[in-house]
Amino acid sequence: MDGEIDRLIFFEHARKTAEVTYAENPNDADNLTRWGGALLELSQFQEPPGSKTYIQDCISKLEEALAINPKKHDTIWCLGNAYTSSAFMIPDQDEAKVYFDKAAQYFRQALEEDPSNDLYRKSFEVAAKAPELHAEIHKQGFGQQAMAMGSGPSSSAGTKNQKQQKKKKSNDLKYDIFGWVILAVGIVTWVGFAKSHAPPPL
Repeated sequence: MDGEIDRLIFFEHARKTAEVTYAENPNDADNLTRWGGALLELSQFQEPPGSKTYIQDCISKLEEALAINPKKHDTIWCLGNAYTSSAFMIPDQDEAKVYFDKAAQYFRQALEEDPSNDLYRKSFEVAAKAPELHAEIHKQGFGQQAMAMGSGPSSSAGTKNQKQQKKKKSNDLKYDIFGWVILAVGIVTWVGFAKSHAPPPL
């Protein structure tokens, strides 16, 4: 639990620092990318309506960064993650697929800009599994709340072995995607702030 609070404090500090930096220099693509990354991280701590707002703000900041530097691969990659997060919050599969497709395009574009980046390659590969996971999550009624928080509820039913294995497979896939996405965005934001010599959060 302490780790979660530390993350929340760190990314809230990162968001505020980026806001101040933006007021001084609105054309800093690195700062806008860090701001977007912090917003995406903070979206994980919100209830679904707040989470959607944070993700929309994140996309807005990242698109602003790309307008300044269209080939900035870490920004492109973060946009892929933001669209993936948005897609999981939409119950309708067809509507969610539009967002998943956008995310896959951004992951592909990031990989094209930086072909040796394993994280971008993994993102692009896992993006293909995301619609299947989305269908499974919404079919089992995990719902928006669970996805906003990045975790599913514990199994109350599923006494039969087959059911449990299917659910375990679904959960493994879910944590595979959410685990590395959240961790990776956090690392990118954290490293970005270290490079910008931002003071550590209190």
